[in-house]
Order: sequence, then C-alpha cells, then structure tokens
Amino acid sequence: MKKILLSAAVIALSAAAFAQKKVDDIAKFTSETINLGKIKQGVPTKGVFTVTNVGSQALIIEQANPTCGCTISDYTKEPIAAGKTGVINATYNAANVGHFDKHLTVKFAGIDEMKSITLTGDVVSADEFDKLKPEAKTSAAAAAPAKAVKKVKKTK
Repeated sequence: MKKILLSAAVIALSAAAFAQKKVDDIAKFTSETINLGKIKQGVPTKGVFTVTNVGSQALIIEQANPTCGCTISDYTKEPIAAGKTGVINATYNAANVGHFDKHLTVKFAGIDEMKSITLTGDVVSADEFDKLKPEAKTSAAAAAPAKAVKKVKKTK
C-alpha cells in the first residue's frame, strides 16, 4: 500500500513539474487590440504592440505572423529580461477602402500556446480623409506614437 501511495505522489509531482506554462504566465500585452482609427488609402500605417515579460526567465518572441499578406510584422529579436518590455510592430498596407481587422499570431519560446493580437481600423479614400477633422485622422507618421500606450525602450 505504501508503494502505491508513494508511486501516486511521485506521478502527481512529476506531472506538476512538467505542466506546460501558459502565455499569460510569462507575457502581458499592454493591449491585445490596436485601433488605428481612420487611415488614408494607400498609406501604410503601423501599430506597436508592447509586451512585458511577467515571468522570471528571459522571454523570447519566436514568431509574430500576420494572418494575411496585407500586414507585415517585425518584433524584438533578442531575449526580453524579466520585468522588461519588447515590441511587435504591425504595418497594414491600407490598399482597400473599408473596415479591417487583421490578426497576428504570436509564439513565445517554450510555450505551445499561441497568442492572437489584432490591428483594426477603417481605410478611407484620399478625398474622404482630407475632409475629416484633424483629430479623426491617422497618418502613417503619427499612427504608432499616437496609438501606443507608452513609449518603449528597446531591450538588449
């Protein structure tokens, strides 16, 4: 009987030790959705997602892949130390007029779970864009700083 109890305890401890971490245990996004607002057709516009390492070990972004060819991404390639931040830049090409919701799937090293982040907004024609009030406009130069929650220092 003692052997059975000991075996069960060892199995339970082993399972707990090898339990897979979840994304929320190691990484926290300032925002999982960035609304670019109204953007001018034909003017690529960037959103900057900030991710903080809330774990105790270095965080590595393995991939940040857009789900379509109309969005490109770049991200912090070097390990992000515990408590520090990294960024994922997502640039939407704004070729077609209308509303958009573009998703990126983010993969962190050592975690099987993927995280989905979203870039959203409305592309308007150049004529419509010129008629908008200044506060309703988003330009390619101003989109990232205006929509980022805080300025991010590049981590080493």
